[in-house]
This record gives sequence, structure tokens and C-alpha cells, in this order.
Amino acid sequence: MKKIFILYSILLLLSGCKKYIDVNQDPNNPADVRESLILAPVEVAISQLQNGGRGVYVTAMYLQNAALAQDAPNTDTYRATNAEMNSTWNDLYTTILKNLRLLQSKAEANKKQNYVAVAKILTAFALGTATDMWGDIPYSQAFNGFEKLNPVYDKQEEVYKTMQQLLDEAIVHIGKNDVIVPGKDDFYYGGDMEAWKKLAYTLKARYFMHLTKAPGYDAATQADLALAALDNGMQSNDDDLKMGYTGAAGQEGPWFLNFQPGEALVLASTFVDNLISRGDPRLPAMVRPAESSGQYRGRIIGSTIEAPENYSYPSDFYAGNGASNYLVTFTEALFLKAEALLLKNGYAAAQPLYTAAIESHMEKLHISSTDVADYLAARGTLTNGNALRLIMEEKAVGNFLNFETYNDWRRTGYPTLTIVQNAVTDAIPRRLLYPESEKINNPQPQQSAKLTDKVWWDN
Repeated sequence: MKKIFILYSILLLLSGCKKYIDVNQDPNNPADVRESLILAPVEVAISQLQNGGRGVYVTAMYLQNAALAQDAPNTDTYRATNAEMNSTWNDLYTTILKNLRLLQSKAEANKKQNYVAVAKILTAFALGTATDMWGDIPYSQAFNGFEKLNPVYDKQEEVYKTMQQLLDEAIVHIGKNDVIVPGKDDFYYGGDMEAWKKLAYTLKARYFMHLTKAPGYDAATQADLALAALDNGMQSNDDDLKMGYTGAAGQEGPWFLNFQPGEALVLASTFVDNLISRGDPRLPAMVRPAESSGQYRGRIIGSTIEAPENYSYPSDFYAGNGASNYLVTFTEALFLKAEALLLKNGYAAAQPLYTAAIESHMEKLHISSTDVADYLAARGTLTNGNALRLIMEEKAVGNFLNFETYNDWRRTGYPTLTIVQNAVTDAIPRRLLYPESEKINNPQPQQSAKLTDKVWWDN
């Protein structure tokens, strides 16, 4: 871990270095680079972007989990510009997807099946984030060099098919039982290919469930596909996809950096008050009391600003300088299974998975068994009228600060949100704006989309 940010710098050099001596050598495609020198910094970049990058930072405000300690109008009251998304787009395409393509190509040439598998899984993961942020995106023509300087955008449905294909192919590569596996260059699983396979199946289930209301897709069929995938997916908290950080200078987690006073990000009242109102024993494990009062108090988005010390911040579990960054978890897998069973067989079938998912999250937070039992009893059992709401409310807590919660809200309407005070739009945003840099360099008709326009599967 001591070298992760040095490796990240190497990745940036691979992505965009310039060399003027040998005009016949493409500086963006080094003649030879080991797979290990690509994988490690790519994983760092993915962690920074997937759970803490600018796009996720913004959607945490749209979900009213986080707020800015600044007066309106601002990002948390839905003011947005295309230029704000330049860095997220660049990180996804130049730093992550381009180098994953290089990793896959290099591994294929060297017949390193497990590196090929990892590259395809992480490509599907990154594509999922990109398409869920913007809808239609470039991919099939995006990495063809000078042949396609202006790649057209693939339809979101096609991107989803590509993601599933990549995950299926990765599972096949893992099944070849190649003896060459990643080692210390794999910050996520240390070369445990069984864990990577479980991740691939869990991602398949996630993306199947995203399409339960997509045009032309049947919810029961998607639930069946998700359940079949989950049979081979994550089986315990030990399977979580997470990135560890040492907390040393330059090696802090992304949410620690985002919630620093200079960033002006604090917790929003909607999230904090929901935990308080439900008597959730996770409150002190997830939220720090306000420094000035010792009380749990989030900022009411759009209200008159107060000093940052009057508001709560996330606990050290989420935003400590050495906090792990949880990207895909067993808790999420259990909630996916609960929702799929609800769609297929009703609330009684979903009940044990719903309970297990809450217990899984509380286990990570070291909540006592007595407090877990008391909370579950107070929340009550699932019914035909409340099941989806309770599953998604609890999933939003279990996936706190994770971009996936924004996808869940868009497709289910839960957790219930109302438009914030002094909002500059007439509805809560349902997508991110395409970046200004892309509008200038690669104009496409989709780029006229507004914040309140829906992506394809959100219809």
C-alpha cells in the first residue's frame, strides 16, 4: 500500500505522457509494460472514482446524504455546469477504461487468463458507472485511435449488453485455471480468483436488476437472471470489493478528503434525521456528532448557512483517513436477492434475505446482537404494502455514500425524497450533465440532455 499513489502517477503517465524525440513511437501505447504495473494504479483510480469521485460526490447531494456548507444556489440545490463533469469523464475514459484496454491487450498477448478476466470485470464495472451517470456513451468506437477521432455514442441498452458479455467472458477466463495470478499488484483481492469470480456474478445481478423497469424488459425475467447469478456471487462479508488505505499523507481514503473542512461537505439532515427517527443503532457508528453541540445534526439543504462545526460528518468507518472504501459488498448482494425474491415470490420469500442484509451491514459496524434484534423488531416485518420501501430504505443505509443508491432511487423511488429548499430546477436531477470537454471535442446529439431527463432504463 505504501506505493499506491506512486503507481497511480505511473498510470497517469501511461495515459497521457508526451515524448518528442521518437516521432514513430506512440507515447500512449508503450512498447512493453508489465500487467502488474497497469493493474495496481488502475485499481487505485477506480476506487477514487467509483466511490468518492466528483460524479459520486454530486449524486450524494442529490440523494440528500451529503450537503455543502455553503449558501444556495449550489450543487446541492441542483446548480450544475457541464464543465464540472470534465474530470470524471477524463478519469473514466483516459485513466481507467483506456488503461484497462491496454491491460487486457497485454494479458491476451501473454496468455495470462486471470489478468484478462480482471481487466474485463473492471471494464464492465467502469462502463456501468459511466452509462448510469450519462446514459448513451462512447465505447465500441472509443479506443480506435486516429481512425475514430469522433466516436459515436452507443445506446445504453447496447452498453448493458456489452457489460454482461464482458462479465461472462471473464468468468470463462477464470475457469481456465491459469497458474499465473495477480499478486500484490491486486489491491482488491490479492489475486484470489474465486473472489473475482464472485464479484463478476454479483455485478451481473446488479445490472440485471437495473433493468426491471427498462423498456422491453420483464421484471420477473430480470429477477430470475439476478437470482441465478447470485447463487454464484458473494457469500459473506469477506467477499466485499473494497480498497484499503493506510491513512498516511497522500494515502487517505476519498471520503476523508471530500469531507475535509476545505471541501465544505457535511452530512445532510435527511440522512441523519432518518437514522434518528428510526432509532437506528448504527447512528453513532456512521455519524459523528456536530463538534459545536455534541448532537447529531445534518444540514438542511438550501437553508441559511451555519459554521461547519455545527453539522455532523461521517464516522471514521466511512471517512476516517484510513477508512476502507467499499465498492461492491455482500450486503448489497443480499439486498439484491431480497428484491428479486420480492418480485418473483412475494414479501414472505424476501423477508429472510432482507433481515440477513441488515445483519450483514451491522456486523461490519460491530453493532451488538441485542441492538440488531431490537432494531429489526422495531422495523417490523415485510408486507405487501411496505416490502419494496423497507428493502430499499435499508439498502440505502447499507450502501451509504455509494453511487448505487442513486441508481436504486431512480428505478424504485426509494428512499423517498422531496425537492430541496431553493432548488434551481423543478425536480430532483436524474442524471449528470455530459462534460463540456466532450461537447467541444466530440459533439453528439445526446449531449443536449438536461439534469432532469431520464436515462433509458429509468423510463
